[in-house]
Amino acid sequence: MSGMNPAEFANIARSEKDFWWYRGMREILFRILDPLLGGRPPRRALEAGCGTGYFSRILQDARQWPVVPVDLAAEGLRYAREMGVRSLARADISRLPFPAAAFDLVLSLDVLPHFERGEERRAIAEFARVLAPGGLLVIRAAALDALRSRHSQFAAERQRFTLPALAEALERAGLRVRRATYANALLLPVALARFRIWEPLLRRPPASGVAPVAPWLDAILYRALAAEAAWIGAGRDFPAGQSAIVVGEKTA
Repeated sequence: MSGMNPAEFANIARSEKDFWWYRGMREILFRILDPLLGGRPPRRALEAGCGTGYFSRILQDARQWPVVPVDLAAEGLRYAREMGVRSLARADISRLPFPAAAFDLVLSLDVLPHFERGEERRAIAEFARVLAPGGLLVIRAAALDALRSRHSQFAAERQRFTLPALAEALERAGLRVRRATYANALLLPVALARFRIWEPLLRRPPASGVAPVAPWLDAILYRALAAEAAWIGAGRDFPAGQSAIVVGEKTA
């Protein structure tokens, strides 16, 4: 696996607690996941590609979930250790150092886009291998090639996904798709205008898009994702968006 640009970890670590995108996407994820778990915490969960470990810390401390966070990048794990994240492991998620059926929940959030096209299948096969029968796999990935941006280039994003492609990959690995939706959909017209018109006109070099914005703008952008969380939490899906989210279940 090639991995994310190491320089991006510092930007993420500075922003992911309060930045509108992280707060909103966490809310969306929980609104999808909680009904599928039936209000019960997983017996053992894996975050495959934990980055700085901040989300695993939320799961461990706020939710009291037994989460094992793994990442290949030493830069991300350093932040996780400084935050006191527990059970950390350094590992390539396409060759996980765990026995079969070790987890009943596997999370892979915005990691697969950093694989070369086709190589993500090895990681998904590993997720399925370490998942216990009846367990859930949650994958979130950057969506739609038309939305590639300066940030995509800076972060070393190598591909983007569609829902059908992710669903097919999960089914190929022996999982039954329980939920599939796009997210960050309401802001899609703004994103298309920015990435396909404004950025090409400016011709600026690649740069991180993870940076604080004015508080009033942050509040507006967060409200768009909060509205999506309510919509998705009610069992409704979006037909297009900047992120694709798929949940698969391992059958017996």
